[in-house]
Amino acid sequence: MLTENKAFCAVQWSPFPAARLLLTLLRAVKRETFRSSKGALMASAEVRSDDHSIDPIPEADRDSTGPQQMWIWAGANIAPVNWALGALGIVLKLGLWETIAVIVLGNIVGCAIFSAFTVMGHKTGVGQMVLARSAFGRRGAYLPSLLMFLMTLCWIGVNTYFPVKIGMAILGQFGVPDTWITNLIVITLVMGLQVSIGTYGFYAIRTFEKYTVPVTVAIMALMSVLAWTRPGIVNWSLGSTLPPGAHLAMISLLTTAIGVGWGISWVTWASDYSRFVPRSVKPAAVFWYSYIGMFVPTVWLGILGATLASVTLDTDPAKMVSAVFGGTTSLLVLLLVLHGPIATNILNVYSAALAALSMEVKLSRIKLATIVGIAGYVVTIYFIFAPSFAKAFDNWMVSLLLWMSPYAGVVLADYFVKRKGEIDVAELYKAPDVSAYGDINWAGIIAFAVGLVAAWSVEDGLVSALQGPISTGLLGGADLSWLVGIVVSGGLYLVLSPSMAPSTVAMKQA
Repeated sequence: MLTENKAFCAVQWSPFPAARLLLTLLRAVKRETFRSSKGALMASAEVRSDDHSIDPIPEADRDSTGPQQMWIWAGANIAPVNWALGALGIVLKLGLWETIAVIVLGNIVGCAIFSAFTVMGHKTGVGQMVLARSAFGRRGAYLPSLLMFLMTLCWIGVNTYFPVKIGMAILGQFGVPDTWITNLIVITLVMGLQVSIGTYGFYAIRTFEKYTVPVTVAIMALMSVLAWTRPGIVNWSLGSTLPPGAHLAMISLLTTAIGVGWGISWVTWASDYSRFVPRSVKPAAVFWYSYIGMFVPTVWLGILGATLASVTLDTDPAKMVSAVFGGTTSLLVLLLVLHGPIATNILNVYSAALAALSMEVKLSRIKLATIVGIAGYVVTIYFIFAPSFAKAFDNWMVSLLLWMSPYAGVVLADYFVKRKGEIDVAELYKAPDVSAYGDINWAGIIAFAVGLVAAWSVEDGLVSALQGPISTGLLGGADLSWLVGIVVSGGLYLVLSPSMAPSTVAMKQA
């Protein structure tokens, strides 16, 4: 209790707004954990096998709470990957304070977009890729489901990269050599644990996050105090060395990649977990608990990563750790490092299986989890040996948003504007030839494709294939892909929908 109180005091007196937000999160977690210990929420904390597939969650099984949703998203984002998000701005030559501004302002918008998607699952009890059938058609939704599945496989590798790098750096302080064998041992342990929890399902995920988030928040607070109060760790006056044109272009690129883009990159997961919240909970509560759970740790760790990189000038998390933490503290950091990717990847394993099942893949969840784990191994090895992780990671984030922004635009327009939040859930599961949502909704497919091209035209990635002609030719390298992707796809979908009925509906009317 004494250690926890010290952590509270250290954060409470911090001059940073993000620290005070973190204190709010930690207090909410503390209150909810106390109530659980008194028995009020014992049923909700029960670890039991999740036998649900992609069918709607029955109301009797929807026992998740707003704070539990917050824990899920906070746990998934208290991860070393968010250190790199902040460090990217420094490595790509923005100043420290403008990098912090990009992280904060961008995530205000991105996390709001993400939280809007959690409302969909809460109202319908349906996962995200099944909900896509409303906008894309019964089998037309196979397209975003396939993209979601492949993307999730790669995310597991990205997230596992960090505990391997940082874990080896910390173990090296105790004489453990950094060899292929030790790397594979760390990968195997982390991958085995996260695949096991993800396979067991939602209830295991919820309980894991509930009891691990308070500990990791306290460790993160300690790390922040050590980093920000010791001399020589942070270069608070670090400015940009970019010329004016390239400077503006880089700000827009990083707003896409590490600001707004981070929230958007989670939208295809959102409803998979909010579908377990009962309808008696107000939608606004689901929105704001999810928002806080996503925003606070993302911004907090992003700022921490940026401040540490202001001296190390590197996104390598091992160098960040060795520059600030050592001895006993490094063991606490190792706990945080191991928790982060596990807390994130258990969601990836679970949602990847749901995405595959929504395409009616005839494999069990266990077999799908095995495929996910193998793919995660391959991607982890790729990132470990990439010449520049910063460039590889930035290209990865920008390429994600190239399709996720138009997807978000179509789904948001369909759910909130066209259908005004009213979905006929039963029709989502009917056969393609009889479902009211049709086999393929060409309005959704065309709007998605046009939005994809429009987003690419104003994108400015770090490789030529991701540099659109409008961005490079007319915008001086500015990247507006996230905004254009959402606006063009959503707007075109609303224009096309009245005149392009889903295919099977048209056949029945004929």
